[in-house]
Amino acid sequence: MTTPYDWISKSLNTIHQANWYRTPKTITSSPGPIVELEGRSLINFASNDYLGLAGHPHLIEAAITATQKYGTGSTGSRLLSGHRDIHRQLELAIANLKQTEDAIVFSSGYLANLGTITALVGQRDLILSDQYNHSSLKNGAKLSNATIIHYNHCDLSDLHHKLQQYRHQYRHCLIITDTIFSMDGDICQVSEVLDLAESMNCMLLVDEAHATGIMGKKGAGCVDYFGCTGRSLIQMGTLSKAIGSLGGYVAGNAVLIDFLRNRSATWIYTTALSPADTAAAIAAIELIQTEPQRRDKLWENVNFLQQKLSHLNILPSQSPIICLECANPSQALELSQKLIIAGIFAPAIRPPTVPTSRIRFSVMATHETAHLQQLINNLVLRNIGNV
Repeated sequence: MTTPYDWISKSLNTIHQANWYRTPKTITSSPGPIVELEGRSLINFASNDYLGLAGHPHLIEAAITATQKYGTGSTGSRLLSGHRDIHRQLELAIANLKQTEDAIVFSSGYLANLGTITALVGQRDLILSDQYNHSSLKNGAKLSNATIIHYNHCDLSDLHHKLQQYRHQYRHCLIITDTIFSMDGDICQVSEVLDLAESMNCMLLVDEAHATGIMGKKGAGCVDYFGCTGRSLIQMGTLSKAIGSLGGYVAGNAVLIDFLRNRSATWIYTTALSPADTAAAIAAIELIQTEPQRRDKLWENVNFLQQKLSHLNILPSQSPIICLECANPSQALELSQKLIIAGIFAPAIRPPTVPTSRIRFSVMATHETAHLQQLINNLVLRNIGNV
């Protein structure tokens, strides 16, 4: 007999056949440049912990202290029983880092994008979205019921053309883009996109998830890096990458943030960030602002690795995300497994996450030269890159 669920196993089998199937890999150690993965000690090139703060004693101590004072959970949404003084302290710390009037903290970056986009635009509005945007931006756009038009990746002329063609047909227009693209490592020209947005009476939301903490003189992100601090735009980011904790945020002017507190469903109807995560994020922002040498070391590592791997089939990158292109999913899986045997953890990234398969290497400030050299030796000297 057939059941209404039979299609699920058939669909799963298709995923297997396409080499798109995935399973979690269990890490049994603290985060860092070396991790224990399923019984093996591996050099970790798979983490978004760019500054190495997720295992920092200062963050751990802050999380423990907050848990002892406030408990393990916030117990409710911010507008009911979930608000604590440290939530507001974190928002003010983010606003200070980003040099905006205010900020609002969500329980994840995904929720921040979904809640913000759906609050800002609706059926009578237009969204122009970079074709390589993160899933959270794309799904926020879909949920908003606005008209969505994708422009070619980081193509300002295509964005300009589509604005001229469609902007006048809609009430509001929201341009959405990552600043550092998570699966390629390239960077959006924020200042030029903002110029276009202003000239065409559009809102601009930039996703600083992979830029917060590492880009710009103060680590505030690509808005800082491109000299756009103080200009009118919406800055979203996460607390789970360079900041080493969990959660998401939106920073901007006070009216925008007050509006989101009253209209963003993923903030209003979600339990507040846990005390431990909140306190750890506050501690991380403090370190980002007082220890710029962490960013210096990160970029030293990035530049060293990019220089040594420049002759391989590396995607253009201006960030700690370095990707080695592969011909197909099978090749990416084979190369990733060879690297594990060689003591290196670097994941195979395959469709549908990305249009083309690749190995994604994430560089951290805590990588030592010996760690980087071992990767270089295995990709270049042992010719592992040519599978």
